[in-house]
Amino acid sequence: MTRPRIVLVPGFMCDAELWRDQLPALREIGDCHVADITRAASLAEMATGILDTNPGPFHLAGFSLGGYVAQEILRQAPERVERLALIDTSMKADTARKRAQRDQLSQAAMAPGQFAGMTRNLLRSYVAAANLDDDVLAQRILSMTRRLGRDVFIRQNAVLRGDGGDVLAAFTCPTLVLCGRDDAITPMEIHVEMAGLMAGSRLVVVDDCGHMAPMERPEAVTRELVRYFS
Repeated sequence: MTRPRIVLVPGFMCDAELWRDQLPALREIGDCHVADITRAASLAEMATGILDTNPGPFHLAGFSLGGYVAQEILRQAPERVERLALIDTSMKADTARKRAQRDQLSQAAMAPGQFAGMTRNLLRSYVAAANLDDDVLAQRILSMTRRLGRDVFIRQNAVLRGDGGDVLAAFTCPTLVLCGRDDAITPMEIHVEMAGLMAGSRLVVVDDCGHMAPMERPEAVTRELVRYFS
């Protein structure tokens, strides 16, 4: 039996560390590749890069910004995606207010001095209250954002997020839609709406979990990905 190619797409200011806990189990069932979306300046460029470096059909998981990239892959080459997982993400287009907020953040990041990455105060918006005392989790997330640095922050922050409802509605292959119940960045209601658009989808809501599900509740995310991608 041919092992599936599995492509994992990180989110905003994330790299392979995001998927660290999922990779061992996924490598047992498939040929895993973590996409690098840190160098591209648009969703279209990110999607094209993934398609160019992953020939043939593949299973695809996208987290947060990576979920938008996954939707752009469906727009460019839906026939290449055999199975899909959308994790703590959205299909909503940026509003004018959201774009203005992103511009302000980019301007602040350009200020002289050392780039600090995510702060502990901001972390409160990204992880569930139940996980705020987990210092190991906090350091993994904070270190990841510092490691990626100012240039990646500014480049990814400027990426326009478009509406993906049309491509999701047209996609009929098996799809996992998963989110943390306490996700304040891309709330559960958005995931309910996304799942409702896709005939082949299953919605999974993880308790005591915020936006960073692959790191906050790695066992639950791993279990569901293995189930869908096996």
